[in-house]
Amino acid sequence: MSRLSLIVCALVLVGGSAIAEVIGLDIVYRHGDQRLVGYLAYEVKDNRIRPGVLICPEWWGINDYVRQRARELAELGLMVFVCDIYGDSTSTTSWEEAPKLAKPFYEDRDLMRERVAIGLWTLRNHTLCDKGRIAAIGYCFGGTCALELARSGAEVQGVVSFHGGLNTPDPEDAKNIKTKVLVCHGADDPFVNADEVAAFQNEMRDAGVDWQMNIYGGAVHSFTNPVSGDDPSTGVAYNVDADRRSWDAMMMFFEEIFK
Repeated sequence: MSRLSLIVCALVLVGGSAIAEVIGLDIVYRHGDQRLVGYLAYEVKDNRIRPGVLICPEWWGINDYVRQRARELAELGLMVFVCDIYGDSTSTTSWEEAPKLAKPFYEDRDLMRERVAIGLWTLRNHTLCDKGRIAAIGYCFGGTCALELARSGAEVQGVVSFHGGLNTPDPEDAKNIKTKVLVCHGADDPFVNADEVAAFQNEMRDAGVDWQMNIYGGAVHSFTNPVSGDDPSTGVAYNVDADRRSWDAMMMFFEEIFK
């Protein structure tokens, strides 16, 4: 029995049968005493080994949006796992609750890194995942999580942040980064200002990281999520062009790191 089989406590089929081209499974795993419930999506037409993608969700937790992103990537032949940051697959739609859920992880970056790392471990130990070809991506709060995974020195081939926070309490940790980094950022994002962007760029330069940043004009925070609304004046809005362009940038990035 594999180590993944030992850590998985339950597998629950979600939204379809085993004959579907892509299936989604809730995976129960643990970080110490904390029960976690991630979401695994993959194509089931054969048993070939495939590249893996770890997704860190927005501060809303694992919801329909991030599950759909996982399925979209799975349709491309990737093994995709959405890690559970909060525990017990906790999610919310409340603007009051979400910051409270995320706050302990922003304040304790070691905890954030550990919670993402156990998700990476779970993905890596799936029998169909190519252990030498794994990327971590994240949206908003999840973008911060993915970047902190990179700063921890994790062995992945690439990290992608979509409209994520770029700051870190220990910029010197960038020297630990062993992977390539892609950041997709909205030019008008009021939550990640120009000073934070400049500090991140200097952090990457000083550490000699292989990094790139795409900045999308007219885009604000959460530009990839259709439920963010269509009013940029609020600071949070969907932008169809930035969504498409950032997805295409990620696909090109995957071509490079998974070749």
